[in-house]
Amino acid sequence: MPPQQGYGYDDGYSEGQVYGGGGRGRGGDGYDDGSYGDQYATRPAPNRGRQFKRILGTLLVVVLVWGVGTYFWADSQLKGEVDLAKVIERPEAGDGTNYLIVGSDSREGLTSADRKRLHTGSAGEGSSRTDSMMILHTGSNGDTLISLPRDSNVEIPSFVGSDSGKKFPGTGRTTKLNAAYSEDGPELLVRTVEHNTGLKIDHYAEIGFGGFAKIVDAVGGVDIKVEQPMKDKKSGSDFEPGTHTMNGEQSLAFVRQRYGLAGGDLDRTKNQQKFLSALANQTATPSTIINPFKLYPTMGAGLDTLVVDKDMSLFDLAGMFWAMKNVSGGEGKSMNMPVSGSVNGNLVWDKAKLQQLVEQLKNDEKVTVSDE
Repeated sequence: MPPQQGYGYDDGYSEGQVYGGGGRGRGGDGYDDGSYGDQYATRPAPNRGRQFKRILGTLLVVVLVWGVGTYFWADSQLKGEVDLAKVIERPEAGDGTNYLIVGSDSREGLTSADRKRLHTGSAGEGSSRTDSMMILHTGSNGDTLISLPRDSNVEIPSFVGSDSGKKFPGTGRTTKLNAAYSEDGPELLVRTVEHNTGLKIDHYAEIGFGGFAKIVDAVGGVDIKVEQPMKDKKSGSDFEPGTHTMNGEQSLAFVRQRYGLAGGDLDRTKNQQKFLSALANQTATPSTIINPFKLYPTMGAGLDTLVVDKDMSLFDLAGMFWAMKNVSGGEGKSMNMPVSGSVNGNLVWDKAKLQQLVEQLKNDEKVTVSDE
């Protein structure tokens, strides 16, 4: 007797039987009938293309929702407070779009410490003035940025009071351009610019001291090349020749300096153009637009003190910034309003060049007029 018999050991093992032989994919006789391998061979491989499309689709939805949400948030923050419908006797509209861009000395939102740090003085509410004024024309033949010196000699025309609704007749009185803003705000300023140029203003945008400084700080400063030494106690300007990365405080000092410049107010307007174009160029970049941690602080800083006309949309505002970016990139023209002299300390515009400039802007032609 073999040793394994007698201990009750299953001798089926020696006949090729396998325990659990009825398992998946194997015949009852213990041999693989091929179905086990077939099941795994027929299982479809993962569809990498479909997975990629699903991930891409999800990302696109997220970006779309974020973009739409950002648009409606920003659009709701626009302060459409200027009613251009109150402006009377307006010129005929031409081709292209004309923006009146104003930098005011509004101290809204600034603490006493901010005012001291930014050298803005302590003017109270109701005493705001325009520190810079520019006309930006956008069209199919290049964008043009024209600075209007605040000391320009202009005629205050007839107008309707923005608050009273009362009509004030024109008397032929002439004064500095920025006096129009002080007398009756943005509406009279637009009326005065249109009356003295013959150019219809389509949109109005104004930003105060605080908003200007906050935008610069939000984008991490702006690079500006200083050609000549600049030092002015009133504005706080103190720069040596060379390239400077200016923060909000330094930027405000740079664009506000008026004294100590060879060309006075004309040189200041050139510095303002130079800086605003550089700011627009640095703001309208992918590193800012696609980075929410940079985009929202920048937009929030600007929209906090930005005042626009009631008909200006976020698309209009974006178009304005892109046009300024184009000007700084050499795709447009920046200039001062041509002047021919002065009277009582106020700059007199060159009538012949003004007429040619306005005609070219109205017809959306390339501007060839020089401010020299």
